[in-house]
Amino acid sequence: MTTNIKINGTVHTVDADGDTPLLWVLRDVLGMTGTKFGCGAGLCGACTVHLDGQAVRACQTPIDSVGESSITTIEAIGETPQGKALQQSWIDLDVPQCGYCQSGQIMSAAALLAATPKPTDADIDAAMSGNVCRCGTYQRIRAAIHRATA
Repeated sequence: MTTNIKINGTVHTVDADGDTPLLWVLRDVLGMTGTKFGCGAGLCGACTVHLDGQAVRACQTPIDSVGESSITTIEAIGETPQGKALQQSWIDLDVPQCGYCQSGQIMSAAALLAATPKPTDADIDAAMSGNVCRCGTYQRIRAAIHRATA
């Protein structure tokens, strides 16, 4: 089935079954590998992207549910002032250890800051609770989010 989807401001025509998860369209069809596969069940957050500005799990989002919505991935989040500030904070504070989960972490953080420009620690903990970092860099993630708001 041929579907048009808008990703990072560009409309792409993809040939994929309607129930194909957005994650596989991004990675396998379009070659956009910044969004990671973690668990396939929407529990770890590694595959987080924005759908009309809301953080969603790409592994659980069928391509036919996207419709005319706008998708933003880690490849484009740095084009926004907020996303650029987050990425720079991640670098400045050496947030990543292995780095695998970090694209999902940044995407969730960007959605948080769009909704709550000056989050408290509790706001950050609540928004980021669905993102797993197996290396345990949670304190650095929280510090980077705070730094990006300064």
